[in-house]
Amino acid sequence: MTEPQTAPRPDPHAWVAGSDAPEKHVVNLGFMALTDAASLIVAATQGFAQPYGLTLNLHRQTSWSNIRDKLIEGELDAAHGLYGLIYAVHLGIGGSAPVDMAVLMGLAQNGQSISLSSTLKAAGVTDPEALGTCVRQSGAKLTLAQTFPTGTHALWLYYWLAAYGIHPLRDVRTLVVPPSQMVAHLRARRIDGFCAGEPWGAQAIQENMGFTLATSQSIWPDHPEKVLGCTRAFVEQYPNTARALVMAILEASRFIDESQENRRSTAQLIAGQEYVNAPLSAIEPRFLGQYEDGLGHAWLDKHPLRFFGNGEVNMPYHSDGLWFMTQLRRWGLLREDPDYLAVAQRVQQTSLYRDAAAALAIPVPDSTMRSALLMDGSRWDGSDPAGYARSFALHALADHVAYPEPC
Repeated sequence: MTEPQTAPRPDPHAWVAGSDAPEKHVVNLGFMALTDAASLIVAATQGFAQPYGLTLNLHRQTSWSNIRDKLIEGELDAAHGLYGLIYAVHLGIGGSAPVDMAVLMGLAQNGQSISLSSTLKAAGVTDPEALGTCVRQSGAKLTLAQTFPTGTHALWLYYWLAAYGIHPLRDVRTLVVPPSQMVAHLRARRIDGFCAGEPWGAQAIQENMGFTLATSQSIWPDHPEKVLGCTRAFVEQYPNTARALVMAILEASRFIDESQENRRSTAQLIAGQEYVNAPLSAIEPRFLGQYEDGLGHAWLDKHPLRFFGNGEVNMPYHSDGLWFMTQLRRWGLLREDPDYLAVAQRVQQTSLYRDAAAALAIPVPDSTMRSALLMDGSRWDGSDPAGYARSFALHALADHVAYPEPC
């Protein structure tokens, strides 16, 4: 991380005056009932937006497809979004015509989980090897749910299964279920497991409906997760509003990560009926990094859900956008290689983010690329996305892919 590339203004709230004033003062923000929507909820309700001349109206949505459609239609100005959803809309895959989209900032890293049912637990299917045996020997395919065909949860689930030799599009059945409905589907035995954000993995354990087989941070420590997404038209029409919105959410993100006390108060806030609407006992432990898997193991996670990380979480790295496109290509959702870097440079609003971060004296990385080592030993650095997409033993590059249907 480096120091801000431009000197911060003496008063960052000076952005609201004169030519820097927001063009649009009321912003409609969509979010899903997930703990990683916390920074939006805190920004909207705890006074972080008003100094920037904004009022943030929160609109909880029932599915990621609702968020997609309302962003496209302009009913929502911006939203808590799935990285892959934003890129899929931009590229015209996953059920919508192409619309130029924008990632304003990262909202969170880590904090998702893959869960299996208590029925599988009782049958001894409690590790990847046992799952592989079950998949190969079962007469009927196991049904595993994710939250959106091009979303992060689908891609974490696919990546994890493939790392253990299970082809996610051939060896199991996958379908789409909104995150807040996952535990109910386990209870009704409509699914055998799922990948979703919290608190639904923890809730499955609390209700004795399932257990956690893997966390997303075990796949990729400090991986990119949710983003603040909008259409490119919104950024172009309201650039000052977009920058002020990023600044307000950056301040809220910094507040959440400042202390465990702030995290506890945030967990209590988002547990409310109008937000995540889940028991605090299911939200708070993992929000604080305290995990148990429902199999008798407990740990303090080295890579818990985080919202700020001195700005490391929030930078819209080009390489993060590139990675999600490689996985869309890997699984046949993209039929051809796009111009990976050109697309990422257009979607990721790096310049706008740098302006917002610099005004708040938040360090900004020198490079828009970052590297990582994933669970299967593959090294990602963004240098050869087309080659990376082809480097995996299990893929669907030549397949006609049918999108999982909503349950």
